[in-house]
Amino acid sequence: MAENKKILVYRKKWKMNIGILLFGIIFIYLIAMIFSYATKDKVTSYEVHMGSILNDENYTGMAIREEKVVSAEKDGYVNYYSMENKKIKAGAGVCGISPEKLSFQKSDSDTNTGSETELTDEQQNSLGLTVQAFTDNFTESMFAEVYSFKDSVRNALSDFSSPDGENVLDTMLNGQPGSSLLYSTDDGVIAYETDGFETFTEEQVTLENFNREKYYAKELHNNMKVAVGEPIYKLITSEEWSVVVPITEKTAEELKDRTNITVRFLKDNETMVGNLSIKKQGEQYMAYIGFSGGMIRYADERFLDLELIITDYTGLKIPKSSIVKKPFFVVPTEYVIQGGNSDEKGVLRRGKDNQNTTEFVPMDIYYTKDNLAYFDLTELNKGDILIKPDSNITYVVGEQKKLTGVYQINKGYAVFKQIQILCESKEYYIVQAKNEFGLTNYDHIALDSSKIKENDIITQ
Repeated sequence: MAENKKILVYRKKWKMNIGILLFGIIFIYLIAMIFSYATKDKVTSYEVHMGSILNDENYTGMAIREEKVVSAEKDGYVNYYSMENKKIKAGAGVCGISPEKLSFQKSDSDTNTGSETELTDEQQNSLGLTVQAFTDNFTESMFAEVYSFKDSVRNALSDFSSPDGENVLDTMLNGQPGSSLLYSTDDGVIAYETDGFETFTEEQVTLENFNREKYYAKELHNNMKVAVGEPIYKLITSEEWSVVVPITEKTAEELKDRTNITVRFLKDNETMVGNLSIKKQGEQYMAYIGFSGGMIRYADERFLDLELIITDYTGLKIPKSSIVKKPFFVVPTEYVIQGGNSDEKGVLRRGKDNQNTTEFVPMDIYYTKDNLAYFDLTELNKGDILIKPDSNITYVVGEQKKLTGVYQINKGYAVFKQIQILCESKEYYIVQAKNEFGLTNYDHIALDSSKIKENDIITQ
């Protein structure tokens, strides 16, 4: 009988596949990184750029000029040669006075041919600005000024439709006995409006004069009947003029050391720099701003809406949400030295185990002010004893102060950068651009500083 044979089956020994193991580790790592990225708060970056913020205040001022009112020397009807708010020379014809009204009706030939006078683009723009300025600033308390505005528009249309007024008047006056022509006695800017403030000086202006309900300006127009001694035109004889502005105590305090100021006139958005002085009338502060040009642009305005540009700061524009305050150790600057064989700066610290030993501790200075150097809290310990160079005088580390700054994220992690705030608006700060320890143009910073800490790796 054949001998029974027993066959034994051995399992193959499992051998570790290093490739699969590495793949698994990498796979798990990637899953963890993806999960971490998906669940971690994202940091929104903000690119720093130059910007500016104006600190200005809106006020109404009263214009004071060298104004000469010319009165009629005889009774009659006045008609004007020169357009209002135009410069004229001494000896130039201004107006004529006739015993009867003058007729400006067109001839039959003009009427039959249907000829009309069209306004030029410049005239239309001028009239449009006049209407817009009145409507923009109109309030119920200014209702009395509607009549002055009506006369002003009528005079403007009359001027626009009579470009050859001097020739027309010469012809008509020559045909009317008793008529006379009037010529300017000085160079100046012609105006056909009086309001009683022509002789006022800066010091005579009071807060009560700004009551618009009591203000009335009389418009002088063609074919207006005048008596002896009544005003027929006004001549502004100097480019030197000023604006008197009632201001708040806060504005007066901000401007107390200033001798000039930039003013923006809201009528045409033009800016001018004027000499500034401030005086107090009773409880009211008054700003007196003098100009040496530009008067003709506002010759027909007694009250001017304007902006006083108190400060105009330019620097790096930073969102307020980016701001963070960080504590630092402060050390007197006389304890800061430069390392013996390097350019590193630091301090000499007394050894903890040996009162006679010292060590040089290199450190980054974040800021210096008032003879104090600011160091990160991680670079020194509270209670460390610093030694002043070349002496036995010591300083115990402990005092802390906070610096205002932002987190710069240019390199993918958060770095605190100190800033110096110049001014602010509702949403932004303007900070100093040339700061040794701070930001530069085009840096990237964290938009919301509350979401990160210093040295955090940034996920965007």
